Amino acid sequence: MKISSMQSCFEFADRHIGPDQSQRKEMLDQLKVDSLERLIEKTSPQAIQLKAPLDLPESLSETGFLEKAKSVAAKNKVFKSYIGFGYNPSHMPTVIQRNILENPAWYTAYTPYQAEIS
Repeated sequence: MKISSMQSCFEFADRHIGPDQSQRKEMLDQLKVDSLERLIEKTSPQAIQLKAPLDLPESLSETGFLEKAKSVAAKNKVFKSYIGFGYNPSHMPTVIQRNILENPAWYTAYTPYQAEIS
């Protein structure tokens, strides 16, 4: 499949900011190439270029994609969330909260001087 054969499938892209067909032709003329395929051949190294075209299915139109996405999304199931059920509030002694959970050593690299500790 070539890039030029996919151009007609981009209904969505043509409605948004971007070069139209005449602007693309003008850019290609400025670069002295006749197609996007030729531009890619000239700019990408031969070592990474594919020797044969990819065996890809035809691209979907925007409406075709939306229909497919809706059919896939319709298969989703909504489950009730049980996260947090069974939680029982408990009392934490202040000394544990301050010296373990709120200990500045966990969230700062600051080390107090001996005089500050005393």
